Amino acid sequence: MTLPRVGYLGPAGTFSEEALLASAAPDSIEPVALGTIYDAVTAVRTGEVRWALVPIENSLDGSVTVTLDLLADEQGGLEIVGEALLDVRHSLIAREMVELKEIDTVLSHPQVPGQCTHFLRGELPHARVLPASSTAEAVRIVAGGEQRGQAALGTSLAADIYGGVVVRADVQDRGDNATRFVWLARAGMGSPGPPLRGGNSVGEWKTSLVFWGAGADSPGWLVRCLDEFARREINLTKIESRPRRERLGHYMFFADLQGNLRERPLAAAVEGVREFCQEVHVLGCYPSA
Repeated sequence: MTLPRVGYLGPAGTFSEEALLASAAPDSIEPVALGTIYDAVTAVRTGEVRWALVPIENSLDGSVTVTLDLLADEQGGLEIVGEALLDVRHSLIAREMVELKEIDTVLSHPQVPGQCTHFLRGELPHARVLPASSTAEAVRIVAGGEQRGQAALGTSLAADIYGGVVVRADVQDRGDNATRFVWLARAGMGSPGPPLRGGNSVGEWKTSLVFWGAGADSPGWLVRCLDEFARREINLTKIESRPRRERLGHYMFFADLQGNLRERPLAAAVEGVREFCQEVHVLGCYPSA
């Protein structure tokens, strides 16, 4: 039997891979490691994979903006069909055991340093922090390199895979650091949801939107939009703005709502918001993690 292919930010040993293996039912998928989040999303659009699992926000460092921008992209064609939460623990990894004072360069995915600011500022203030395409790629570079002063922020799994040494474990700012991932599929395919551990049916549902409008620069516009939810007692679990990449000061707004779009109050609220907006896109209606 051919298993459905699922794209994720690779290579092996990333937090994305951990989240995929932790949330998918055992032996139900074929993981496909891809070079960037963009590559994972594009693979869904082109049909190279059936689903992709990508990070969308972290409890310490906030949203993964590349994921939000890709979801709102004019190409569209995507929907969120599930989500997963992963406890995230970062380790400082080198090719061999070194003293912290010997480390002059730290590599990691750009989203990670903001989750480890206390450690970096307090114990490695002298070190440069440079970006890598993923945490696992950072560990692979460091473990396979010859620079004693180079280290990576990544997973202990990646250290095991690529032959690195954990110099310091648990360097994240808080012990309850977590990242939220979303399962993406091509919109309108009507296929079953991803094979999640424990099944796809849960008690709580979430609906995600992105919206913007020509009246967004007028007083009270956003309040009028949000009042459509408030007066129907629909809870927003998240709202934030992103630039529309047009003129300065033009924004789109992402919102996560508690509830299923099939419920009449939520459906009515979304239709109400459309009255004030140029565009309203439902990014997905899916079981909440």
